Amino acid sequence: MTDDMPEVVRAEMETDIVCVGFGPAAGGFLTTLTRGLMKEDGTPLAESKAMPGMPPQVICYERADDIGFGVSGVVTKGRAIKASFPDLDLSQIPMAHEVTEEKILYLKDPVGASRRPLAFKVADKVLGRFMEDDAYELPYIPPFLEKHPGMIFSIGQLNQWVGSNLMGTGMAQIWPSSPVAEPLLEGGAVKGVRMADQGVEKDGTPGAGFMPGMDMKAALTVVADGPVGAVGQRLDRELGLPEGNHQREWAVGMKCVVDLPEGCDWQPGTVLHTIGYPEPEIFGFLYVYPGNVASLGIFVPSWFDNPVRTAYRYMQHWMLHPYLWKRLEGGTMRSWGAKSLAESGKRGEPILCGDGFARIGEGSGSTNVLTGSGVDEAWATGVQLGEAVLQLLKDGMDFTKDNLEATYLSRRRESWVEQEAKVAEKSRDGFTKGILRGFIGMGLTGLTGGKLNMPGKPISPQDRIPSIEDYYKGYISHGEIQEIRAECARQGKSLHDALMDRVGWPEIPMDGQLLVSHQDALLMGGKVQASPGYADHVRFANPNACMACREKVCIEACSGQAITTNPEGGVPLFDREKCVHCGACMWNCSQSHFMDAERTNVRFSAGSGGLHSAEN
Repeated sequence: MTDDMPEVVRAEMETDIVCVGFGPAAGGFLTTLTRGLMKEDGTPLAESKAMPGMPPQVICYERADDIGFGVSGVVTKGRAIKASFPDLDLSQIPMAHEVTEEKILYLKDPVGASRRPLAFKVADKVLGRFMEDDAYELPYIPPFLEKHPGMIFSIGQLNQWVGSNLMGTGMAQIWPSSPVAEPLLEGGAVKGVRMADQGVEKDGTPGAGFMPGMDMKAALTVVADGPVGAVGQRLDRELGLPEGNHQREWAVGMKCVVDLPEGCDWQPGTVLHTIGYPEPEIFGFLYVYPGNVASLGIFVPSWFDNPVRTAYRYMQHWMLHPYLWKRLEGGTMRSWGAKSLAESGKRGEPILCGDGFARIGEGSGSTNVLTGSGVDEAWATGVQLGEAVLQLLKDGMDFTKDNLEATYLSRRRESWVEQEAKVAEKSRDGFTKGILRGFIGMGLTGLTGGKLNMPGKPISPQDRIPSIEDYYKGYISHGEIQEIRAECARQGKSLHDALMDRVGWPEIPMDGQLLVSHQDALLMGGKVQASPGYADHVRFANPNACMACREKVCIEACSGQAITTNPEGGVPLFDREKCVHCGACMWNCSQSHFMDAERTNVRFSAGSGGLHSAEN
């Protein structure tokens, strides 16, 4: 039952295994599981309890309208993926290629608007004589950051390829456009999932065509719905996190896929990582695919203490850096998107299994925050669970907490994913004290195998976001900020453009091809839409907190401009027809939840629609 709905009569169905979310983790799980469900003699490994005489019935529900929509470009060593596909031919997957060249670039500020600490100003001067187009190529890539040999690909295209293979086996069903509202909890056990209600108003109240979400009962629920998934969130609230763990570090990845201009000298397999610009806290990436196509973008972390941290405009300034623009000018945006990234790593690990459930992938804390990689780690956790489930099915054992701990959890704890996660656990603590300490801390951790770290205490994003007046102290007077606030409120606009203009960021020279307005990006190479009949998936838990809030980071950081200023004041407006389901609003909020200081005032629930692009 959802938080806002009274008890209603619901249809029930039974299956053996239900999986929530289809991404790399579910891909690894289902690939491993389906290969072992039938024995060599053609008989089932075990008999379905839901359909006697048949092999175990497996269903995977995915919120997005297709199994490859709205995700991300990736560079990875691909160890787990290669192990699952030892004869993998990357040419069979669109937009995939081996890594052939890898660079880390330090970018100097070419416009003079970046807020650079002293160490970066010194680096600008010292390295300036060695720079090409205001960029310095680091002569050495630390082994813990290097992805060569490895692969680049689009998760969207990989998901399409993996999903097609899975559906072709007939051993698993994948249902896109099927948002799951919550787990079915009985005590501490999970008995399946509840689908989202349909035929409701935006506030969730039943409409004329109300159809209660069906309850799908299952012996095992596999939670692979990522860092902002509704099922994972509910389990965290009900069960809590292991003692000492927290989920306080996040980032938003803002990216696009680009047709490079003719004559661009970047070759397929080229990988660029950038630091230093547009702000020292913001990292950039670029991967070149076959066919003169590239995936590129930036990561804006939660410890970037700008209360008006718009990712989209910062990405445009990053693309305009002389080193990049020299090769991007004349290119065309094919698609665009955004995604939240859980950056707490091992320390953000939830309870991984219990009676009737197991968690895999990014939402299970598998991302390595030192190496900056998570896709292959997510796939590996899926493989580990797949092997464990096959073992339990073969032995005729139930999916209890003890049995899952003895099979899945033991595999995970003995794996390279776990060992490398332990090394990385404290690698980013230094960033809580500043950008320079953060880089030093990552270096110490990586080069000593985790033996040395820069100390620091991670703080919830809402507890470290300063006021706009404090952030711009010495740059803009309080009185002028008040005037800018008032003018933006009158026009119903967010603050970031006005404030960035005021402190010297140049206007973006829109070219209608690659440099386009934020709203035009929503329409290029796909579309954003939300099916009617579902409740709004972004709500505000305490309207009074919104009315008292002055920063409204949710508006400034919204990836699709779906959250906007309310001209009448108070609670921001939400337009789900623009929401790309990145989940950035859930942690880009300066107000804590009235019942849980670790959560913010933004409720991000199950919802329909989102970004329609298989390329990102």
